Amino acid sequence: MGRKSRESRRVRVGVKPPQAFTGPGSGRAVVVATIAWMIPGCGHFWLGRHQKGIVFLIALPVMFAIGLGFEGRLFSFEASQPLALLAAIAEFGNGLPYLIAVGCGIGEGRVVAETFEYGNTFVIVSGLLNMLVCLDAYDVALGRK
Repeated sequence: MGRKSRESRRVRVGVKPPQAFTGPGSGRAVVVATIAWMIPGCGHFWLGRHQKGIVFLIALPVMFAIGLGFEGRLFSFEASQPLALLAAIAEFGNGLPYLIAVGCGIGEGRVVAETFEYGNTFVIVSGLLNMLVCLDAYDVALGRK
């Protein structure tokens, strides 16, 4: 027997193709994504995915704290330095931990420290991971996952 197309399987099984959701739940998804950005993991926790939420709630702030402990720097938003600007945007992805660190004056960084680059990497990557976690929470809230 030959290979059947996806469409014929959908007809046989009764599966509808995925569609973009723009109904009343899209506002809820934006709120979930905002909460997920502010406090890493809380978006998943609010959606009932408690295990994922706890993992993100612990792992991402700890990763951010390790980066600061390794004397990593929090970059400023300067358009004259494009790479520093990109790093600042990535770090801003940490949400509330980032805002607290900036408010307390933490994250000056010490360039001569042996762990300086490792610290920068931890801080930047934790922000980028939190951005991905926000997108995942947004998709879950829309019912795409």
